[in-house]
Amino acid sequence: MSNRDLKNFNTIRLAGVVRESIVDGPGLRFVVFCQGCPHGCKGCHNKDTHDFNGGYDCDLSKIVEAVCSDPLLDGVTFSGGEPFCQPESFYNLAVALKEARPELNLMSYTGYTYEELISMKNEAVDKLLSQIDILVDGRYVAELRDLTLLFRGSGNQRVIDMKNTRNEGKVVLSQKYMK
Repeated sequence: MSNRDLKNFNTIRLAGVVRESIVDGPGLRFVVFCQGCPHGCKGCHNKDTHDFNGGYDCDLSKIVEAVCSDPLLDGVTFSGGEPFCQPESFYNLAVALKEARPELNLMSYTGYTYEELISMKNEAVDKLLSQIDILVDGRYVAELRDLTLLFRGSGNQRVIDMKNTRNEGKVVLSQKYMK
């Protein structure tokens, strides 16, 4: 058995990071681009993140240290690839980030819809969702491309207010970002 076969949820498979972004969510954000995506959306702007064997392994502590070293950040965005293909590692990262920098909001992109994530009945997915403040869900659909949308590439994608979604027990769209 190789080291790659061992389950180690203190590391994450990455395509890369962007230390300061103003296009991947509200405010100044640290963006974690994970490696591996099953969706294969036509026209995806992150095609190099699809191969599950690409990228590199990174200790979660290195990401937390990098985030903590930048006092200007407003939040952290999980992007991809597909973050929900590594839910245990992203959950551990989310918990560590909230402990280290509780003022930051956490946002995640996913090619799954919220309903698909819930229907997986996967404890790790549910735990990750419990830590997310903003979820942008849905596959990118090239025919629905719309450059006027905030934080989304196509009109089918939604910006979900996860706190209110959890409180209401149904999807609550972010009024601020769905304009």
